[in-house]
Amino acid sequence: MFEALGDPVRRRLLELLIPGEQPAGALVTALQARVRLTQPAVSQHLRVLREAGLVQVRAEGTRRLYAVDDTGTAAARAWLARFEDTFAQPLDALATELARGRRERRRAAPRDGTAPDRTDHDEAAG
Repeated sequence: MFEALGDPVRRRLLELLIPGEQPAGALVTALQARVRLTQPAVSQHLRVLREAGLVQVRAEGTRRLYAVDDTGTAAARAWLARFEDTFAQPLDALATELARGRRERRRAAPRDGTAPDRTDHDEAAG
């Protein structure tokens, strides 16, 4: 499943399907507005997504209508949810450090509205 999601064209196809079911032709047209792809290439990407369980297809006459497969995307979300705590703490720490840096820059800024003296910073960087 994640191998299928590794391709930016396939991720874009899933994004196009978020609002709801789309005919293959509309997906081809939407993709071709951004990247040079042939209809057979788009069909191949859709096949990979379908085989990965991320999209489903149904026939309506000669048209093929594609939609996000909620079962497959739920499985992907469930797998990723195992990592929420792994990412949450480092991201919280990053947010804290960014806020601390902003606070320190505000404190270091002169009160008269002029730019702070960068001499110390320039010497440390050089």
